[in-house]
Amino acid sequence: MENPEVVTDLDVAARQQRAATTAKSVMKKLPEVTLAFWIMKIAATTLGETAGDLFAQTLKLGYFLTTIALFLLFVVTLVVQLRSRRYNPFFYWTVILSTSMAGTTMSDFMNRDASAKYLSGGSTSLGWGPQGLGLGYPTGAAILISVLVVIFAVWKLTGMTFVIRDIVSFRGEALFWSAILVSNTLGTSMGDFLSDSSGLGYAGGAALVTGVLMVLVALMRVPAVPNVLLFWIAFVLTRPLGATAGDFLTKPVAKGGLDLGTAGSSAVLLAVLIGLTGYAHIQERRNPAPSAALPPETGEYDGAAERAD
Repeated sequence: MENPEVVTDLDVAARQQRAATTAKSVMKKLPEVTLAFWIMKIAATTLGETAGDLFAQTLKLGYFLTTIALFLLFVVTLVVQLRSRRYNPFFYWTVILSTSMAGTTMSDFMNRDASAKYLSGGSTSLGWGPQGLGLGYPTGAAILISVLVVIFAVWKLTGMTFVIRDIVSFRGEALFWSAILVSNTLGTSMGDFLSDSSGLGYAGGAALVTGVLMVLVALMRVPAVPNVLLFWIAFVLTRPLGATAGDFLTKPVAKGGLDLGTAGSSAVLLAVLIGLTGYAHIQERRNPAPSAALPPETGEYDGAAERAD
């Protein structure tokens, strides 16, 4: 008969070896959350607003065609990100930008209609196809919140971590990007509501969101409030901040904007984002992300880091 203790020792040694091998082969693909991360997030979401409006309104492609085109762009950039074996700032922030642009026109298509109220100066119509479902901001936001809750519920049921620096599996990353796309669309609806319907205007809407974000920063010092929850609330709220900031840059002075135009604003924001992404890429090459250790049996993250947070 085999000695059970010997078998057990050999089993443990084999598992440890498999764990070491797995840890060497699985690299983190999402960034650390730092101040630079939030600056790039706001720049990307503001560019998403101005670029989405550039294609849909200034170039008069319309919400319908632009939404289809930008959603396909999102799919292409997401495939590149998912196929990457490690974190690449250019891949990651390109997907963030594509979700922001797609979210802008998806929100506009859901909430607006074809009336002249939503057309840019001098336009009488937009592109081919239906130009909006006319659901309105409250209804559109309610639908998007419901979808986002479902995504997080499914995510919770999988048992995978919500801490983005520890997401290493394909399923975890797919859930992450689904939440990003919906949250960016929801954020656009919230930003447009604050700018267009709340009476606060573009600057007032941006100031309100900034104030809420400052409250979230203060809550980080409260032990009873999970930092993961604060992160996701902040991630959603930076989108309406970008939306109101983008509208403030591009809308006419008569409507409370600076009237810098969608093309000029988008070009400046794109240059800023490329510069920040290039800097992040240099930093990543100097300090490459470590391998992510996974348990040998499941190949999934065990949640220890999340519990530690």
